Formats: sequence, C-alpha cells, structure tokens
Amino acid sequence: MPIEISGIAIDRALRARVTSRLTHALRTVHHEPVVASVAFFDDNGPKGGRDTRCACTVRLPRRRAIHVEHVGETPRLAFDTAMEALTRRLQELSERGRTLRRRPKKYFVAKRLMTGEPKA
Repeated sequence: MPIEISGIAIDRALRARVTSRLTHALRTVHHEPVVASVAFFDDNGPKGGRDTRCACTVRLPRRRAIHVEHVGETPRLAFDTAMEALTRRLQELSERGRTLRRRPKKYFVAKRLMTGEPKA
C-alpha cells in the first residue's frame, strides 16, 4: 500500500513518524487500503500563527474514502491530532462491520421459520 506525503517541507523524522504511525493504524483494517495520503498545508502563509493543517485520506476498496483534517501549531501536532481522529474512524468502521456480521439477516431468519428448523 503506497503512502503519499505531500505539502510543505517536512523533515525526515516527521516523514518516518507519519509512515510508521499510519502503517500501524492501517493494520487493523480488514481490507488493504488502496492508497493513504497525508498532506500538510500552511493556511496563513508567512504570517505565522496556529496555521499548519494536516489532511489524512485513506481510500479503501468498495468503500468511501476516510478523510480527517486537523490544525496545529506545528506539523507534528497537527498530524498527531489527525491520527487520533483517523484511528477512531477506523475503529468505528471495524466495529460496525463486526456488529453487522453478528446479526442474522432477515432472509436467513425467514428461511429457517419457513422450513421449520429447530432453534439452536
């Protein structure tokens, strides 16, 4: 799975942190992501201030893309808060899939009722 990192100039340490944390977070996903991208933007330009935005997007096969954005004073702080949100979204996605698999579907239940199979 390719990880694309773009935007303002980032150092090697941040690039390594982005790669390792994103790889670790995506191990929990059942379907391997097609692509993961992280982009850093400087909202205010040279004015300064709390203006570094980190946007993380994960594209999964046969699902909508997961996108989170957060703003911080430094690229590292913006990335850390964005990763927390992305991790929560990925956990919600896996929990939603797990609860849907545990419930019997209505056609399965109707078929059992029509054939008169005993309850387990």
